[in-house]
Amino acid sequence: MQFIDVRTDFAFKKVFGSEESKDILISFLNAVLDLGSHPIVDLTIINPYQMPLVEGFKETYVDIKAKLENGTTVIIEMQACNQSGFGKRIQSNLAKAYSSQLHAGDKYVKHHPTIALTITDFVMFTDDKLKSSVITYFKFMETSQFVLFPYNQMEMVFVELPKFDKTEFELSSMADKWIYFIKQAGHLTAIPQSLADDENINQALEVANAVSLTLEESEIQEKKARWLADQEEAEAERQAVLEKLAQLEAEKQSALAEKQSALAEKQSALAEKQSALAEKQSALAALGKAEQSTKLQIAKQMLQANADIAFIMQVTDLDEALIKGLVQE
Repeated sequence: MQFIDVRTDFAFKKVFGSEESKDILISFLNAVLDLGSHPIVDLTIINPYQMPLVEGFKETYVDIKAKLENGTTVIIEMQACNQSGFGKRIQSNLAKAYSSQLHAGDKYVKHHPTIALTITDFVMFTDDKLKSSVITYFKFMETSQFVLFPYNQMEMVFVELPKFDKTEFELSSMADKWIYFIKQAGHLTAIPQSLADDENINQALEVANAVSLTLEESEIQEKKARWLADQEEAEAERQAVLEKLAQLEAEKQSALAEKQSALAEKQSALAEKQSALAEKQSALAALGKAEQSTKLQIAKQMLQANADIAFIMQVTDLDEALIKGLVQE
């Protein structure tokens, strides 16, 4: 048994985005969205094309767009690669889906909530507070007191597949099972026992069964899967290059630290040498001063004994002027 890789946009839309997949999508959304005590009972899958509000502005498509029975719009995207500006694209799609609800003359009270649900096959958030969060929820909030904006009707929800590392035997919730299904379907050769007891996931596996694809669908999925494999290989190569650069930088920093340590040791030895030289010079100066004082004392005593100045000069090695100066003291 072989299943298609649900991480490709084609397979993702086939499993979750058809009218026949309504129950699958309801189960998935109830599992990953923060709906409190109001689970989704029914929804309508609508055209994912988002027409620009102003002529000439950018038109967009999302993978799946659905309207819940309470009027909430949910736009869903499966993103395999972290493209430049992707985070901004999500916000743009969310704002467009929210604002396009109204037509000319409609009052703003007719607005319904809009949720942008994004599943990424790469790490979106690297902040330490979110590094272990597989599912993250973002709403408007006052930043100093962390109070939710009371009129908030727009929300972004992210599911980061690389952060999900549970095995088949560790799945404990429906969110776990659906995320495991999306991440691992392309690698399964049989239906795991931990997924077999859920009707909706079984239905999703039936849709994802490669045998059920038409020839055209098989060709499309093969191209998508090949593209995804190429992207994963390119990402692996990029990570290898980044790791090598990081290793070279670490080695460079280590060598620099060793060089700085050796320089510090050299400077310390030089400082010690200079300190010892200063101490030696100070000791010599003190010794010279003591010797001079002793010679002067001897010269005074010899003068008192009426010794000849020439003899005193010979004994003390003092000059004549200095000895005569002692006479006058």
